[in-house]
Amino acid sequence: MNIRPVAFDHFDAVKLNDQVQAEYAMRYGDEGDVTPLAPAMFEPPLGLYLIAYDAQDRPVATGGWRTQDENDEGYSDGDAELKRMYVVEEARGNGLARRILGALENDARKAGRTRMVLETGDKQPEAIALYTSSGYEPCVKFGHYRFHEDSRCFAKFL
Repeated sequence: MNIRPVAFDHFDAVKLNDQVQAEYAMRYGDEGDVTPLAPAMFEPPLGLYLIAYDAQDRPVATGGWRTQDENDEGYSDGDAELKRMYVVEEARGNGLARRILGALENDARKAGRTRMVLETGDKQPEAIALYTSSGYEPCVKFGHYRFHEDSRCFAKFL
């Protein structure tokens, strides 16, 4: 596997984002995650977006973080928010999500962020298992879906 930084609007990032959105829509019966995101949010040093490529240079996993500080959506100063963690179905079970998560945590720490936060949902038990086994703990809800009953928020101090 080759994990490399890309722009959030890179062709492969858009392709994987479309796939994860389709999965969200299927699991939740809606249009997917409508959290407003822009490519500039993932540009270093304010964030980072990664894609894992397999031996045939196919994009198979993705994830990013973006800077958040105290605001009216419940974030705190020093937060780094994890976004768009996804592994294509045929590549699951190989530790790719854990590798991307570790790389994102390291980068956010180097950028001076003190806490990684994420929002997922109750219909994503695999994601919840990954995060809790990686040291994330439930926290006060934040972000776009903070008032949704099926939203689950987690945090980990970096």
